[in-house]
Amino acid sequence: MILAINWPHVWMVTGVGFCMVIALLVVLIFILKLLGSVISGAVKAPKADAPKAAAPAAAPAATAISSADDDLAAIAMALHLYFNGVHDVEPTEIHIKRVERSGWNSKLYGMNNLDR
Repeated sequence: MILAINWPHVWMVTGVGFCMVIALLVVLIFILKLLGSVISGAVKAPKADAPKAAAPAAAPAATAISSADDDLAAIAMALHLYFNGVHDVEPTEIHIKRVERSGWNSKLYGMNNLDR
């Protein structure tokens, strides 16, 4: 009885399943957009409304270095070392040693001795 299928039930289950998948995808998009706006709002630095007063003249010359200054110093040092030839000198020759038989490609080691 191949044709004894309740086709209205089949189409209803298919339609409900398809609509559920589409609805869940839409809900997931809204959740991800909301999460993205929450995270981007939390990451933003607070804006300074009024400019800060000038530093007094008696302030020490050595101030704290920001992380941006550290990054710039690291980049500058890497470029200096690269362009001034301070790097490892490696040989450009490749030596290939031919091996007639080795353990990893030998069929002999894969054979089972079934004659006992």
